[in-house]
Amino acid sequence: MTSHQSTQTMKAATAAKKLGVYLPATPTEFQEGVVSRSELNALQADPPQWLQELRRNGPHPRPVVAARLGVSIAGLARGGVTEPLTTEQIDELKRELPGWLRQERATQAEVRKEAERIKEKNAAREDRSSEAR
Repeated sequence: MTSHQSTQTMKAATAAKKLGVYLPATPTEFQEGVVSRSELNALQADPPQWLQELRRNGPHPRPVVAARLGVSIAGLARGGVTEPLTTEQIDELKRELPGWLRQERATQAEVRKEAERIKEKNAAREDRSSEAR
């Protein structure tokens, strides 16, 4: 008996998400096709010019915009940013530093601090638990 191995493919939207790019800004042939796992790996290992350009200048999807601004995706929405932004627009926001962005960055810093505190607390609990055994 031989096993038939099928090629694993994904929709263009999934591939764009994994590549960190905004799907409507990608070439038409990318948007309309399916991407195999090996094609995705090739795009990540040796990105073509269009992919390099999108990653450098955008427009960027919300997760990338949020990461570059140092806020959460929900924080973007609270700040009224619902559309993809270019690198230039992101840099402009960083220079202007509107009140909502300062507030969201402070909130994000608190969230990270709390996550670290919980992680340390759980690690200490694990240490005590393993010592008791």
